[in-house]
Amino acid sequence: MSTFSDPAAVQDAKLIKVLTYNVHSCIGTDRRLDPQRVADVIAASGADIIALQELDVGRRRTGGIDQAHLIATLLKMEAHFHPALHVEEEKYGDAILTALPTKLMRAGPLPSVGETRGAIWLQVIANGLQFNVLNTHLGLRGIDRSRQVATLLGGEWIGSPEFQAAPAIICGDLNAIPLSPAYRMLARQFRDVQLLAGGKPRPTYPSRLPVLRIDHVFVSEGLGVRRVAALADPLARRASDHLPLLAEIEPSAALIRAGMRSAASA
Repeated sequence: MSTFSDPAAVQDAKLIKVLTYNVHSCIGTDRRLDPQRVADVIAASGADIIALQELDVGRRRTGGIDQAHLIATLLKMEAHFHPALHVEEEKYGDAILTALPTKLMRAGPLPSVGETRGAIWLQVIANGLQFNVLNTHLGLRGIDRSRQVATLLGGEWIGSPEFQAAPAIICGDLNAIPLSPAYRMLARQFRDVQLLAGGKPRPTYPSRLPVLRIDHVFVSEGLGVRRVAALADPLARRASDHLPLLAEIEPSAALIRAGMRSAASA
């Protein structure tokens, strides 16, 4: 029987499940509006940290519901929402959901032409370790995506001392395949979890017959990957036009030891 004196048991205890999911305003491929169905897909994944894109908050087209708050409530989590689009009382944007302790570090717009894009960055404490978690939804034009990633890599976001001080998880619908400039800009500093996990990377869009790999999770040095899956059961194929991407992330033994030393000295 393993105990926490066993390094393998410690590693299992530190496993973090991260999900990125474009929920398409909770309107499924059957054209039905159903936030409960989206919450059910997320709950089945067992994810600890959920990065959501394309959420409606107070919009007439989806019944005026605060989708971020509703989904978080159904999952017994807290939601940090950033409206990339905010017109009068109607909002549309991205959120990070978790039941773990968090601190909002930054939420703001990215340089955009046409539909406004944004990002949200939290510090999250998981199993005694601190992580930076960033969620974003990039634009449809390649030139916009490159400018948006350049902004994210700059001194107000990823390049800041606070971001650099802890291991990082970058999530989102990047609208960018691996051959694109925006993807390659991120891949120079972070590692794609689908490549780290081995095996054939799985596309996530469109959900009924996925052919494009545009939803991504990246991690910094010190973080490994146990398993990655594009969740493609019948419910997930109906709930949104994107499939959710789940990554089981594990910190290195050195990172765990550093976290234990910090906790002991606190």
